[in-house]
Amino acid sequence: MYDYIIIGSGIAGLNAARLIPKDKKVLVLCKKSPWDCNTFWAQGGIATAVDDADIPSHIQDTLTAGVNYNDKKAVELLSSKSLKAVKNLIDSGLKFDLNEKGELAFTKEAAHSRSRILHADGDATGRMIHIFLLEQFNHEIITNAVVNDLLIQDGICYGVQFFTSETEQKVVYAHNTIIASGGIGSIYRYHTNSTAIAGEIQGIISEKGLKLKDMEMMQFHPTVVKGTHFARKPLLSEALRGEGAHIVDENDYRFLKDYHEDAELAPRDVVSRSIFDYHKKTGLGVFLSFEMFEKKYFKKRFPNIYANLKDLGYDLPTQRVPISPAFHYAMGGIETTLDAKVKGVKNLYAVGEVACTGVHGANRLASNSLLEGLVFSQIAVKDSLENIFEISKEDYTKNIKSYVRNKKIDKAIKDDLRKIMWKAASIVRDPKELDETLIKIDEYLKQDLGRLLFLRLLTAKSIIQSAMNRKESMGAHFINVKA
Repeated sequence: MYDYIIIGSGIAGLNAARLIPKDKKVLVLCKKSPWDCNTFWAQGGIATAVDDADIPSHIQDTLTAGVNYNDKKAVELLSSKSLKAVKNLIDSGLKFDLNEKGELAFTKEAAHSRSRILHADGDATGRMIHIFLLEQFNHEIITNAVVNDLLIQDGICYGVQFFTSETEQKVVYAHNTIIASGGIGSIYRYHTNSTAIAGEIQGIISEKGLKLKDMEMMQFHPTVVKGTHFARKPLLSEALRGEGAHIVDENDYRFLKDYHEDAELAPRDVVSRSIFDYHKKTGLGVFLSFEMFEKKYFKKRFPNIYANLKDLGYDLPTQRVPISPAFHYAMGGIETTLDAKVKGVKNLYAVGEVACTGVHGANRLASNSLLEGLVFSQIAVKDSLENIFEISKEDYTKNIKSYVRNKKIDKAIKDDLRKIMWKAASIVRDPKELDETLIKIDEYLKQDLGRLLFLRLLTAKSIIQSAMNRKESMGAHFINVKA
């Protein structure tokens, strides 16, 4: 019996663990290694209101990027708590990059009206936050723990069931459970996510009849390196464009200005669709150009991007890099209240990308994701400590099922799922393709599948159904209306 079970080891899960009092018994379940999470790969930075006067502007930028589909109260909560949440990290020892005056070096990214992004080690903000949170970690952690069920009965979560190996599973009980398992990246053929991120927990929520919200709102990052053979594509941070990198065609023409007045600094959904549309119409290759950077500065400001691209054979900033969009972030997820509780369950919380707080609306503002994980993990822990709830595991009377993790049939279906999701539910959606994909997913769900693929299919189905239900284009959800 634990006081807390936390599913996930990214910023939301580890920050929750950091804030829980040391006298509480806490267990963190980690799907692979602690490093296999999206936080570790986050390059750009973490957004925060610069000061109290900047809060209204940060709120407005978030609402504008989200096409005003956001929950305004959630956005106000995010921005108003951002200063203290980030300061708490700094006071605890996390070091963000400083400018020449020794002050915090705020930078600008797309759709922000001012510089308010903090970064660490240049372009390794997520990694540095992740390392810092692991250094602060003083609880129990189980790696290679793949969650396959939540023990929910009569609006109470009693615990978690998870695979410990290919054939064995275990059940643990807790007074509070915090889901911080991340998004759904591996459901798509091309993505920027950790390969551990596959959306199984969202599938469990769907299976339990609990609410998933805005699952059609999937964000595609416009600038990932094209031509690599692996599914997880190397990301070229938004901060590059924020500091002057240009998107050009093979003739060096900056075509984005024909689509939006802000060109490279337009919201991500606009940039992604513009690249998709321009390439489709012209057949021309699309590149990210760094010609405006001086090499010494580039290596200092973006050391990891420089090194990673050098390994791929590029000499930055002198060479252009071929790019294309890829799946990046889920705005939709498990519907929560403003106190981070999963709707319909008394002692179950969801924080970070797995949750839908309403903060992001139809399109996430750049670098608000790390901030969301930080702020709402704090809110979840605070709520659980103020509203003490205890379970008795003897009260859980449902049959605990024994699942088969994987079956021979799974791999071919998994590969096909990634292809059909990329075709039907990516940057541009076609109603006919959505219909056909839903039929195919339903056919797959009738087969004798391994547990993990079954859950992944349920999550994919929720994305397709949500996309079908939203008849008009909005933010990241763009419908192809044929003449």
